[in-house]
Amino acid sequence: MQVAIPHDLGREEVRRRLRENGHSIGDNIPGGMADVATSWPTEDRMTLTITAMGQGLTGHIDIEDSQVLFEMILPAALGFLKPIVEGAIADQGRRMLEPPKE
Repeated sequence: MQVAIPHDLGREEVRRRLRENGHSIGDNIPGGMADVATSWPTEDRMTLTITAMGQGLTGHIDIEDSQVLFEMILPAALGFLKPIVEGAIADQGRRMLEPPKE
């Protein structure tokens, strides 16, 4: 599943905001019991591993010139949640790109 979020920030600024706001990735996962691990194998890719409610999701975020592309692998057992997960990714992704709140 892929979700594209357009931006006009420049790659450097997107990287900075993702690094600063990455801790909030699990905030919209129901139950509030998500374990989220991130890493940066390249400067323009952040990998994600999310574990919640006994299920694991993996994916990555690619930073492009005019969009951020979220790609998540949804287990077949959770396929029915695809529209909900896509909406949550789009919403959370936009929030992650916002300037940090002071």
